[in-house]
Amino acid sequence: MSQVLSEQSLGTGAFVALLRGHAGITRDLTAQLTAEHGLTLSDFEVLLRLSRAPDRRMRRVDLADQVLLSASGVTRLLDGLERQGLVARASCDSDRRVVYAVLTDEGLDRLRTAAASHFAQVDALFGARFDDEELAVLTGLLDRLGSSDTEDCTPG
Repeated sequence: MSQVLSEQSLGTGAFVALLRGHAGITRDLTAQLTAEHGLTLSDFEVLLRLSRAPDRRMRRVDLADQVLLSASGVTRLLDGLERQGLVARASCDSDRRVVYAVLTDEGLDRLRTAAASHFAQVDALFGARFDDEELAVLTGLLDRLGSSDTEDCTPG
């Protein structure tokens, strides 16, 4: 191992552990969501964000920003959800350049069904590794990395 890697700072070590933990948990949760509901974590997040949006609709460009995808990435994801009937495309009456993603009733039903088992899986995954006190500390530490706004994850 190179000297640079063996002498990494505590911050770098924490960052690497965070990335590894995120990758492992993402892999496990995506496999479960896909097997049980035919959704990836990204699909789930898009459906969740649309469910919380006014009239269950968002401009596609805003949705891409919120889920950290490129315009082409969100287009591919939404195309798949549209084929499944979970999301519909809508135009804007006042600006023809604007295209909305709209959560369908079928999409909301799928989201609600998936949310029940998905959040149970998240709780089980974290509960198997941490006790309640550790989870409270972990939450506080990770909140300092991002915004302090806690987001309601319940489908609208």
